[in-house]
Amino acid sequence: MDLNDLFQKKGIDPQQVLVLRHRPFEPELNKVLPWLADEKPVVFNAYQQTQGEKLEKAFQGAAYVASFIGHQPGKAVFVGLYLIGKSKALTLEEYWQIPAYVEMKRFGMKGFTEESGRSSCLWFDLVLTEEFHASWKGKLVMGWPPPERSWWRRAHKNDFPVLAIHEDSVLVSAMPDWDKLVLKWEELRILPVRWQSALSHWRGIYFIFDTLDGKGYIGSAYGDTNLLGRWLNYAASGHGGNALLRKRDPKNFRFSVLQRVSPDEDANDVIRLEGTWKDRLHTPHGLNDN
Repeated sequence: MDLNDLFQKKGIDPQQVLVLRHRPFEPELNKVLPWLADEKPVVFNAYQQTQGEKLEKAFQGAAYVASFIGHQPGKAVFVGLYLIGKSKALTLEEYWQIPAYVEMKRFGMKGFTEESGRSSCLWFDLVLTEEFHASWKGKLVMGWPPPERSWWRRAHKNDFPVLAIHEDSVLVSAMPDWDKLVLKWEELRILPVRWQSALSHWRGIYFIFDTLDGKGYIGSAYGDTNLLGRWLNYAASGHGGNALLRKRDPKNFRFSVLQRVSPDEDANDVIRLEGTWKDRLHTPHGLNDN
């Protein structure tokens, strides 16, 4: 079965469909774009609502955008089918006043810049449709014909074989083992729900490393929400109430787990372990002020 077969069965003319396989060239954005598609669909949609001049013209001559994200070489995972509505021009200043673009800039997105040589870009009203296999979001995997770098196609001129329809979404990968988990501060703010669930059960000692000068901070997590509660606090404030962290830029912070303990470990025992880690890693000479 082919993607165009699926369009025709729903009464959609493939000649009216543009197929996009998003693979941002910015490494950080490329990592989190599937998270945004899964957890923050409005932000993800904003990513595709502005395009280069060539694709702007293609948008104006089409009715739909079939949106996919790169999923391994030669594969694409389905996000949704969007109806192309009206467009409006955005100046550079107006573009960077849109919260979604400001948020994605934190992950390295270049977006609309003065270097583009354009005075404005077009913003398209893209509306997610429900009638085209909305339940297959993150589950439908298509083959992407070569060349790999050609990231958008006209549906009727290409073959997109159906490779798999998974039971669960593959947009968000499985949670790494606790001793392999390293997160940037910006990533704490968009953690997938499944990852949040795991962190809410993880109790123990965590480490914050400042890449600017190599200094570190050690803390402990326990209570109702465990690591999740502590790290969401840092996500919101940047410093978690610590005086020395308050003076630093959280964009340089990396969060990891030094030791996990039993989910019902007594708080006093966790605090005692925290003290031993501070002694061993000498963080009172770093970012721990107690």
